[in-house]
Amino acid sequence: MKNNNRKHTGWYVTFFFIAALMAGLFTSCEKVAAAKENPEQMKVFGEMEATLTHPPMVPRPVGNRAPTKLIVNMEVIEKEMEMANGVSYVYWTFDGTVPGTFIRAREGDEIEFHLKNHPDSKLPHNIDLHAVTGPGGGAESSFVAPGREAVFNFKALNPGLYVYHCATAPVGMHVANGMYGLILIEPAGGLPPVDKEYYIMQGDFYTEGNHGDRGLQAFDMQKAIDEKPDYVVFNGSVGALTGDKAIHAEVGETVRLFVGNGGPNLVSSFHVIGEIFDKVYVEGGSQVNENVQTTLIPAGGSAIVEFKVDVPGELVLVDHSIFRAFNKGALGILKVEGKENKRIFSGKVEEKPYNPGAKAPIDGETTGGAIPVEATASTSDKMERGKAIYAQSCLACHQATGSGIPSVFPPLADSDYLNEDVHRAIGAVKFGLTGEITVNGTKYNSVMPPQNLTDEDVANVMTYIYNNWGNNKTEVTPDMVKEVK
Repeated sequence: MKNNNRKHTGWYVTFFFIAALMAGLFTSCEKVAAAKENPEQMKVFGEMEATLTHPPMVPRPVGNRAPTKLIVNMEVIEKEMEMANGVSYVYWTFDGTVPGTFIRAREGDEIEFHLKNHPDSKLPHNIDLHAVTGPGGGAESSFVAPGREAVFNFKALNPGLYVYHCATAPVGMHVANGMYGLILIEPAGGLPPVDKEYYIMQGDFYTEGNHGDRGLQAFDMQKAIDEKPDYVVFNGSVGALTGDKAIHAEVGETVRLFVGNGGPNLVSSFHVIGEIFDKVYVEGGSQVNENVQTTLIPAGGSAIVEFKVDVPGELVLVDHSIFRAFNKGALGILKVEGKENKRIFSGKVEEKPYNPGAKAPIDGETTGGAIPVEATASTSDKMERGKAIYAQSCLACHQATGSGIPSVFPPLADSDYLNEDVHRAIGAVKFGLTGEITVNGTKYNSVMPPQNLTDEDVANVMTYIYNNWGNNKTEVTPDMVKEVK
């Protein structure tokens, strides 16, 4: 009996030891989970320097790493750069670009921020990060004169996509000169993986000269106060996301855009022509909306948009306050390459005459063999048809007078580019045109998508253009259009 009791006693001791061990383990797991939910309780492991990237690129995702001490080094640089073709401006920048470099961190990170003001700067500057919980978002602690460096610390408590900007008086002027950017605080565990990520930020600019006036332009305070910008652009300048600077994706890939609005004044109606946002992280926060066409981004705000690209082509990024896109510069291109999917998008499959005033044939009645309209159309008929096509397809970019938009879209009026080579001009209409061209001595670097017109309509619209605005009166025929391959 004694031996039996000893066996039972030993078994009970072992059982209670294992139970206590499991309870301790469970409590430990609860503490870890609680720490993940409350970044203030998170232990910081190690130290690393943040990788900062210039737009439109972003640093690698944070992933599932633990919170760390993150060292951020950023420099204020005042520098002259191109705002539009032939137009320059003295920007005030974070790290030499507008917007400034992209900062990527994780909730729970302890961030040691070093703000350096280049010795050649003329003014003191600072930084207000909307991701900071503390006075001025760090502005008071980071105020720094030229040739000096300021250091402050903060803990990233809330996940989200946040704007940073200069907050030195006059604040509006510093922001209007380009001093803004984005800082992403990823949640614990990171964001879901995607194939491509890009960084885009809108801003409105106010110059003493009018839109397109050449040379070095100064900031115009009165225009800024009146909220009447000469330029509204993505990533600091007209054409920053077009031509060879366009962003890219492949059919079937998922794309995530980190979109900010530096302002200083205008609200952005961000839209991608030819896409629907599968997900929108509203105002850069945790709430997710789905199947969105256009999302509002306030001045000093942001949004994260995600979508899958299903068909090839050039998707146009715009502020859908549409004159800003086609007349002031808020336009970019996402080039999608890959296999077509006609079930999703066919392109034009047919075009035929439409005449609502014509008498419909009675059953059994023949028209006697209709002659194609184009075969008998007079030059004036072709001009009338060409004028209608121009108004529908060309006018927004090239204007009613063929003058184009200075620094953005070239003129068609008295155009040496058109008059020197009609076949080259036909090719631009049929197949589109990307990259730098020179028209009447001025360089343009924009994107013209293919127009998806029939050969007859290409001939009509080009005949209209060639016979207007001082051009050489060429009459383009469908056969000429067919020859261009």
